[in-house]
Amino acid sequence: MIHEVFMPALSSTMTEGKIVSWVKSPGDKVEKGETVVVVESDKADMDVETFYEGYIATILVESGATAPVGSAIALIAETEAEIAIAKQQATPSNATTDATTSPGQVADIANTIEIPTSAQNGSKVEETRIMVSPRARKLAKEMKVDLSSLTGSGPFGRIVAEDVEAAANPSQPPAATPVTPPPVITAPPLPTHTAISTNAPGQVVSMNTLQNAVVRNMMASLQVPIFHVGYTITTEGLDALYKQIKSKGVTMTALLAKAVAVTLQKHPLVNASYSEQKIVYHPNINIAVAVAMDDGGLITPVLQNADKVDIYSLSRNWKSLVERARAKQLQPEEYNSGTFTLSNLGMFGVDRFDAILPPGQGSILAIGAARNQVVASPDGLLGVKPQMQVNITCDHRIIYGATAAAFLKDLAKLIETNAQSLTL
Repeated sequence: MIHEVFMPALSSTMTEGKIVSWVKSPGDKVEKGETVVVVESDKADMDVETFYEGYIATILVESGATAPVGSAIALIAETEAEIAIAKQQATPSNATTDATTSPGQVADIANTIEIPTSAQNGSKVEETRIMVSPRARKLAKEMKVDLSSLTGSGPFGRIVAEDVEAAANPSQPPAATPVTPPPVITAPPLPTHTAISTNAPGQVVSMNTLQNAVVRNMMASLQVPIFHVGYTITTEGLDALYKQIKSKGVTMTALLAKAVAVTLQKHPLVNASYSEQKIVYHPNINIAVAVAMDDGGLITPVLQNADKVDIYSLSRNWKSLVERARAKQLQPEEYNSGTFTLSNLGMFGVDRFDAILPPGQGSILAIGAARNQVVASPDGLLGVKPQMQVNITCDHRIIYGATAAAFLKDLAKLIETNAQSLTL
């Protein structure tokens, strides 16, 4: 029997995947559950395992090429004797040997049904496989056509509806269709830029998988009614705490995430999300933090249960998440389980900005740089204190202005008057 290795859906938003590398080559033996290929999903590179035991008969989508989710990317033969049969199925008679499978042809393989047949060869019976499209199979049943007697004219030798109709009406042969070489799938050019593009003026560069995922997410975000609320927070106490524990590996990102998570305990609605006229109150407070990738795009590693994890462990977790994010080694739950997002551009000197609400969340907090400002004390005296601007973006379907303002007020109170509590 011949089996197909399909392009998996590694995330809920993934529509296509890119082959990073094949771990196995044609002819290699594979065991059930063994990794055969590495696929680039929206945000990470993932190992893909086979559900079957056998031999890699042929690879349909080479390294560097892309294929739709659910399409076949390789064929696995259960026995060595079936490898040749699989290669015949994967190479249509009208295709050149160096042609790359077109997206439409690859997608067709995912909708193929295999029909076992037997062929007598002397005293030995050989089993072969016929590849049939669902529509052709339905027509064959209605027109009482024996599929095993047909020769497929579709991609990879697949029997299509026209073959069944021709067999049922031999006096009316199907109209000839011009044969054109299948288009070549070209992988996006390897990124040569960091977060700031260095491409030459006038150059047109294809977006990579991660960038395309960001595009889809942002288009979905535009369908949500949102509003923004800003607040000024004095960071004197937070800065003093950071200087005190920085040598122990604590990062400012972890401190801010911890402060937000602790404040969210008092404001569960700000940690909630909208879903089909329902408010989803999440059981955990998972803080996602936006990180720019070196090859373009954006990813949001998640500090799970940030309100319950101590600041030292939280900082270690964050360091590990960032390292693995930039190496594209995060598991899906490590970047898609956030319930509230932080976007911090303060390290770039940005004073204030609006953040776009991520799909599936109710709020995101944009954090600007802390700068020394002249402020008046309660008794009317002037002084200089460091202050940062924060701006929250909320889903107005479930969160209203007063709720967002109350959250920011409590966040400011924690940072300004009780920052030391973040180490408890």
